[in-house]
Amino acid sequence: MTGFADEAGDAIEVQIRATKALGWENIESRTVKVEGFDRGNIHDIPDAAFDRLAGILSDAGVKINCFGSAIANWGKKIDDPFDVTLPEIRRAIPRMKRLGTKLVRIMSYAVRDSDDQMEQERFRRVREIRKMFDDAGMTAVHENCMNYGGMGWPFTLRLLENVPGMKLVFDTGNPLFSDDRSKPKPCPKQSSWEFYEHVRDHVAYIHIKDGRWNAAAKTSDYSFPGAGDGDVRRIMKDMLRRGYDGGVSIEPHMGAVFHDPAAGHSLDAEGIYVEYGRRMVKLLDGVRAELKAEQGG
Repeated sequence: MTGFADEAGDAIEVQIRATKALGWENIESRTVKVEGFDRGNIHDIPDAAFDRLAGILSDAGVKINCFGSAIANWGKKIDDPFDVTLPEIRRAIPRMKRLGTKLVRIMSYAVRDSDDQMEQERFRRVREIRKMFDDAGMTAVHENCMNYGGMGWPFTLRLLENVPGMKLVFDTGNPLFSDDRSKPKPCPKQSSWEFYEHVRDHVAYIHIKDGRWNAAAKTSDYSFPGAGDGDVRRIMKDMLRRGYDGGVSIEPHMGAVFHDPAAGHSLDAEGIYVEYGRRMVKLLDGVRAELKAEQGG
């Protein structure tokens, strides 16, 4: 088990404290605040900040199992020069090598407000991104978020067809809050189970998020795992039944909504993060017990 510990707090010391409170040894790192430096993504912070970060993690005995990079994410446009992406990759690779990190989360650029999603250019760029990490001994995993692949499972399958060897990180909650662009307008929201069912053979990593779409308020109401419409229990049971042994990473969005810069952290963000982790461990224990009973164990 691991998680986006920046949802517990900005400071690396808080992230480590929350991780250890759960008895975990890994963080899926995204953004971090090192004393004396501004908060930033690991591939963007200055070399001096990264050096200090690496030392703090080593002293604490905590590792970065997966890097939640901003490479080709929802903030990057496909019609921007590729030169925006390449420096992020070139900074990320040596830093992840130093940390011993093998998985890097990537995306497939922001959705365009147009019928033309510039698919071939997306495929070309993601192929290059995947190859650069593969050549460095790392695995790039694509997330179904606010990007081309997140527009619906048919788009993720199209991406997989055009980017040989691509693996996925499947986020259980993102479909709930995303329009299904594969269906006629007005596009309905996606189904987590339907999306998962079509892509599960390619999943190498799992993000746990849950909640419900509040249609009246047009907002996302996030919840503890298993309490929303994300089919978390059903998906994890199916994954484990199929022999899944990859990572499971929590991304609560309850104490801090990362995609909303104005939201910041609640006063109890660290406590919510730790409670979320405990509930997810309990859910997985229950699922494993169910599977054992079904198998006559």
